[in-house]
Order: sequence, then structure tokens, then C-alpha cells
Amino acid sequence: MGKKGDLSNFERGMVVGARQAGLSISQCAQLLGFSRTTISRVYKEWCVKGKTSSMRQSCLRKCLVDARDQRRMGRLIQTDRRATLTEITTCYNRGMQQSICEATTHTTLRRMGYNSRRPHRVPLISTNRKNRLQFARAHQNCTVED
Repeated sequence: MGKKGDLSNFERGMVVGARQAGLSISQCAQLLGFSRTTISRVYKEWCVKGKTSSMRQSCLRKCLVDARDQRRMGRLIQTDRRATLTEITTCYNRGMQQSICEATTHTTLRRMGYNSRRPHRVPLISTNRKNRLQFARAHQNCTVED
């Protein structure tokens, strides 16, 4: 389920079928796990318009970056893992006829599974290790008698 009350075509058919079988709105809601409002809205839409399919899938905007372009963007990222979003976008647009904005690049990268993070800064060697190393070097040539 996407948004609240946004059902797939199969779920819409289940709602209509349950209502036609004689179940009440409350019984349908309890059985199918949707709100009473959603059950009522879907069944009313079916009664008025006679349709159980949602047209939401056809109203999406065409994606500017297809699978081939995603692979290209992935190669750009692999060459420079520390590149910023602006750098990735300018490198991507350099060889393309239709340019994309940084927001599109960000959305595409998120869809591909990449996310941003800041590297955690840690000291190269801890103070305790530094002290142990200093002690070991100072006593390196000591014998058992010493």
C-alpha cells in the first residue's frame, strides 16, 4: 500500500467482492484491514463509476533517468566515491543531450540505494596504544634480569 487509503487493483476488487457478498462496511474493514472510510469510498466509486481499478499508476511522471542511465551514474560514483552531488550531476550532464537537475540526481541515487554520510573522524592511534608502543620501544632491548 502506498499512501493511506491508496489500494491496489486487487485490493479494490476484494473490497467490492466483500461488499457484494453481503458484508457490512465494518466487517469488511475488520476482515481486510482497511479503514471504514476507505471501504466506503472504494465501494461508492464502484457503484457510481463501475470501476475497481485505480488510475494512479498512469498519472506518474516519466522518469528522466532510465536503467541504462542509472548504470552510467553508478559508474560515475564508483570512479570517485567522495564526489558531491553537484559534481556527479555536472559529470552526468556532460555527455547527455537532456540535462537533469541535482534533485533528480539525488532521487535517482536514493532509488539506487546510495545515501549520504559524513566519515567519522577518529584519531589515527589512541593515546593508550601510543603509550604502550612507547613503553615497548623503550624496553625492547631489556633482558630478563633487567
